[in-house]
Amino acid sequence: MNQEEFLAIVGMAGRFPGAPDTVRFWHNVSNGVESLGGSGYGVIEEADGFDAAFFGYSPREALMLDPQHRVFLECAWAALEDAGIDPATCPGAIGVYAGGGDTGHFGTLMANRASFPGVSEWQLRLSAGADFLTSRVSYKLGLTGPAVTVQTACSTSLVAVHLAGQALLAGECDVALAGGVTVRVPAPTGEFGDEGVLSPDGRCRAFDAGASGTVGGDGAGIVVLKRLPEAIDDGDHIYAVIRGTAVTNDGSGKMGFTAPSVAGQAAAVRAAHVVADVDPATIGYVEAHGTGTPVGDPIEVRALAKAFAEGTGQVGFSVLGSVKTNIGHTDAAAGVVGLIKAALALRHELIPGTLHFRSPNPELGLEDSPFLVSAEPVPWPRGAAPRRAGVNSLGIGGTNAHAILEEAPAAEQSGAGRPVQLLPLSARAPAALRTAAARLAAHLAEGDVADAERATAGLMDADGADVGLADAAWTLQTGRRAFAHRAFVVAGDRAQAVRALRDPGLALGDGAAAPGVAFLFPGQGGQHVGMGRDLYEQEPVFRAEVDLIADLARPSLGLDLREILYGGAPQAAAEMATMRIGQPALFAVEYATARLWQSRGVVPEVVLGHSLGAYAAAVIAGVLSPADALALVLERGTLLGRLAEGAMLAVPLPEEQVVRLAGDRLSVAAVNSHDQTVLAGPAADIASLRERLAADGVDARVLRISAAAHSRLVEPVVARFEERVARTELRPPSITWISDRTGLPVTAEQACDPAYWSGHLRHTVRFADALTTLLDGSSRVLLELGPGRTLGTLARKHPGAGPGVVTVPSLPHPGDPAGAAPTMLAATGRLWQAGVAVDWTALHEGERRLRVPLPGYPFERRGFRLEPPAPVTASAPTPREVPVEAVEPTSAGAFHSAGTERALAEAFGEVLGMEPGELTPHDDFFDLGGDSVVATQVVSLIRRSVGIELSPKALFLAPTVHRLARLIEEGQAA
Repeated sequence: MNQEEFLAIVGMAGRFPGAPDTVRFWHNVSNGVESLGGSGYGVIEEADGFDAAFFGYSPREALMLDPQHRVFLECAWAALEDAGIDPATCPGAIGVYAGGGDTGHFGTLMANRASFPGVSEWQLRLSAGADFLTSRVSYKLGLTGPAVTVQTACSTSLVAVHLAGQALLAGECDVALAGGVTVRVPAPTGEFGDEGVLSPDGRCRAFDAGASGTVGGDGAGIVVLKRLPEAIDDGDHIYAVIRGTAVTNDGSGKMGFTAPSVAGQAAAVRAAHVVADVDPATIGYVEAHGTGTPVGDPIEVRALAKAFAEGTGQVGFSVLGSVKTNIGHTDAAAGVVGLIKAALALRHELIPGTLHFRSPNPELGLEDSPFLVSAEPVPWPRGAAPRRAGVNSLGIGGTNAHAILEEAPAAEQSGAGRPVQLLPLSARAPAALRTAAARLAAHLAEGDVADAERATAGLMDADGADVGLADAAWTLQTGRRAFAHRAFVVAGDRAQAVRALRDPGLALGDGAAAPGVAFLFPGQGGQHVGMGRDLYEQEPVFRAEVDLIADLARPSLGLDLREILYGGAPQAAAEMATMRIGQPALFAVEYATARLWQSRGVVPEVVLGHSLGAYAAAVIAGVLSPADALALVLERGTLLGRLAEGAMLAVPLPEEQVVRLAGDRLSVAAVNSHDQTVLAGPAADIASLRERLAADGVDARVLRISAAAHSRLVEPVVARFEERVARTELRPPSITWISDRTGLPVTAEQACDPAYWSGHLRHTVRFADALTTLLDGSSRVLLELGPGRTLGTLARKHPGAGPGVVTVPSLPHPGDPAGAAPTMLAATGRLWQAGVAVDWTALHEGERRLRVPLPGYPFERRGFRLEPPAPVTASAPTPREVPVEAVEPTSAGAFHSAGTERALAEAFGEVLGMEPGELTPHDDFFDLGGDSVVATQVVSLIRRSVGIELSPKALFLAPTVHRLARLIEEGQAA
């Protein structure tokens, strides 16, 4: 059979009695844990809990929303995270197929009408209607594929899986969520359903001679499906493969509407076998409907046996199981819960035992059937032939569903990764972010097995790199939504990652602003042998650009820059200190670093270079080609190298004081900040001045530059350099390029004028002025692209730098033991933390990465529960009045400001279900969960209670209390 017709389960999520997620669920069922607690009903924890703010609901809306819709929303998000899919970046359409139970929530809402003043019955129906289960998920998660709500009673969720699979195979969507939910709040405490259905002692004994009925329970389950070939190509984690599904109905051939039918059930099972193209003898496990009722179990087993007999005569080879013995019958969720159990059994190579099974119900006829039941877990290892399982689900009324699962293809070996990895985390709130970090640390710590075991399992490459960590990084980078509050760690192995994630000093950032980026290119002084070495070894983009510059420079230099930088050439350090070699080497590294950043999606909106750094800045600004820029750098280095011996001195004093110290022989070469000035001139004069300053207690520092650039000593070569520039093609800047000579953006005329370039070689570098322009009213991240962090330090010290200015170094200082690759990876994380978009795929260029299951979002739930209605009194409570206080009109449209804001806050809170203390004057009404319908209610309440003529349009123009109050006072709200 063609794999094109198979589906892959690439993600799953659920809430179950005794288990908040699928990990705990598997632990319970595989260890024989009963999660009914003797209550006679399977209750899920925090059934009334919901992270309303995460999904953009106001407290009032959350209280109105059916609890099972709330649970299903959270599970849908968790399932996509488990699959490593962010709907915002998923290239294809995502569909949703699911259904829920009949919980009577609309009746509860109607009985509590007094809690929702101004809310119409239509709005209550929207909050409780089963029709809106899947479309609500699509709306809140931004899914554009089909949203189909399914209702076939107890078989609902497995029918939803069938329909989702059909949609995938037909091309109606590229990813599908499929599942179901039944959640009752509060949980039932008494019996429900027909007599003879419920177990009298609150235990479900499926297939057992003592079976006396089923037990109800709440639950939710969702699987994420993709077409199998695409899942393999995308490197998805595959829990199991669905080879085929089928759905039938009993029709009228049974005793009554609620009675089961052997023929109808058998037809569904056999059809699934045919669709899946499997021999029933290869199915080693069947997760049955298995309700534990005296009538239902025998009919189901006879139906299964009838279907199997059409394909094989073997007996006793397939294990029967029923998850209902662990958690009860979860109604609309039952089928997908069984599917999740079967998929996990395939993954973990273990068939869980059936609880409370002692001896088989004689009515089953197991001795002559293909089936056996085991109270103990049955090992189910991989073998020569693929292992397969069937999942059966039956609905009252006769809609039967069956699915055939197969073990996932052998796990693909993940490719080798970089030696260090970047793990990003984000959340909507700081507390949730810390919880996410703790969960990830625990997950990585649990998976950190011995090196030998990891190598055997394919988790390590031949060089010892932690491949598992690389896949975790990939999943976090590409399969998670980026929220405002962000953190990251850079680590070489899981142990390092765990320590960093558990560090109390883990930096939390707010990246909501999405600022622009400025590239800052330093001048000569920080260059050193080996700068960017590991980037050259590990990053193809960086290596290609360094190679380009080295190849272009070789004819002029008569040597290979790569030998100086990375090859261990004799006298490399001495060569690097010269103007002739040091300048093109620094240019090569800065230019290659810039291109590497651009390949990662970090594109500057402004560039600024300091002295020599202006040439790399000009390339990125589009003024010079790399080859032309290099030619000018080579000429510049040669000319400066021929000058009389000179030196440069950094003096920690303001320019006006340094000018007086310069005299006639020294020049002010650079003004880097209000208290940092550089002098240049003859080496002997620089040495003499340094001694005088030291005697006065001024710590001046001689720079590692062998020529007196930007001084009078340069004047003999200015004309020669200008002639060389005149032979170069110059273009106007394509992005803003701030001049370190004028302190202002370079104009098109300046960029194309050779005299500007020769003047740049001779005159003072006015970097402090350039920073004034750069920092004026901007929220840019300042990214330094050379070795060290000199320019970033100057920017932070600048008077125009606010407290939130972010400066990020790309490469380490020469004395920093950290390599360039970890430094740049940390810089990538810092940029992302500040809100800069990053192309994560570029971090793994040339690698084969796989998605892996990781802990999902830590929802911050609060309880939303409607208590049973109070006894009816003579008169129903009236909606709370909004106090007028000081907002009575004093003249046409004139109101007291504070009173207006208080009245509006009361109205906002009334409709959104928020207490006044929870609302600030600057909270956006629509961010709090408001919409056009609720806006109309607010306007109506304000009109009625306060007497203000307000149009709904006003709330859209001014969605906060403060802004709306101003609009009212200005008489523009009507």
